[in-house]
Amino acid sequence: MGIYGPDGAMEAILADGIAALAADGRPSLKDELSVTWLRYPSSPLAAAWGDGSQALAVHGASWAGERARYPASVVKLAYLVAAEAWLQRQWLERSPELERALAAMIRDSSNDATGLVVDLLSGTTSGPELPPGALASWSEQRQLVNRWYGSLGWEEWQGCNACQKTWGDGPFGRERQSYGPDLANRNRLSTDFTARLLHGVISGALVSPLACQRMGALLQRSLDPEARRADPENQVDGFLGAGLPTAARLWSKAGWMSQARHDAAYIEIEDHQPFLVVAFSEGPARATDDQLLPALAQRLAEACRA
Repeated sequence: MGIYGPDGAMEAILADGIAALAADGRPSLKDELSVTWLRYPSSPLAAAWGDGSQALAVHGASWAGERARYPASVVKLAYLVAAEAWLQRQWLERSPELERALAAMIRDSSNDATGLVVDLLSGTTSGPELPPGALASWSEQRQLVNRWYGSLGWEEWQGCNACQKTWGDGPFGRERQSYGPDLANRNRLSTDFTARLLHGVISGALVSPLACQRMGALLQRSLDPEARRADPENQVDGFLGAGLPTAARLWSKAGWMSQARHDAAYIEIEDHQPFLVVAFSEGPARATDDQLLPALAQRLAEACRA
């Protein structure tokens, strides 16, 4: 992976941790899980969001990190970064309604807000089925986000796809046509790509330091127990954040549906090295497993103890 130096000790810790989690009643876990884990010598936030100039000696490890899986709502992180890039290039105009949609997409994981963001990024809209010629033109326009990520030259982008909205009940009309009869055009991301994306936000390296600061403000999560109880869809409980002490600092974007439970998180804990984890777990058993990601976070946090 292009942003970190492979660390043999971290690879061994990650592999041993996954083996232990698999042995705890998850016999098929090694095939159902992808993880990318980065560790930082110190917090990149203050310098990165100030002028973007801090050099980061990042070490990392991954398990099936290059495998592209359905990302569920984690794809919203990719749309957030693209929206900031479009704004910088004046391909979009900043407005209260766009700001409201971006906040709802990330903080609340709103599918309705995501639909608007995808429309604005691509210049397409949902609607009835289209005849072949019109569908081809519509589909080409919907590839704008994919083409931009491809232009970055990241090796981690290979095999990924971010061109579909997110749904409660699923796509209809031209949106369903876009998936193809065998759903081959579903969104796909790898944990390696997602880790590089989140690392770019945290390190101030994507779009601009100010844009990264705005994105970080949307991604920050409260670990306060009362706040979590007040918001059952807090993107902490059942995800990586639930395995952290309440005094930790967390920036994350979760994804959850009937066939997946994912999370992408950057974490700071006192007396620990800061670390970033992206974990994608697939299948109906993993989707209902609200203990896996917290247990993984606990293990990796312990390995980052200073």
